[in-house]
Amino acid sequence: MPNQSDWEVKAANILKAELKRQGVTYAQLAELIGDKEPNVRNKLSRGKFSAAYMLQCLEAIGVNDLRI
Repeated sequence: MPNQSDWEVKAANILKAELKRQGVTYAQLAELIGDKEPNVRNKLSRGKFSAAYMLQCLEAIGVNDLRI
């Protein structure tokens, strides 16, 4: 099984950090975006998600500015 690329890890860590900053749990995010909690948890643990998914999540939790 291939390792996550550095970019996948970075994207997942950015999204996780923003969730924590906003005080949003995986279950709450799943409800906000119309997904199931296990799906959200798996995507974030693997780091395998599209840029569109990341933007959808960030908008759903109210993140307008992102520092990288």
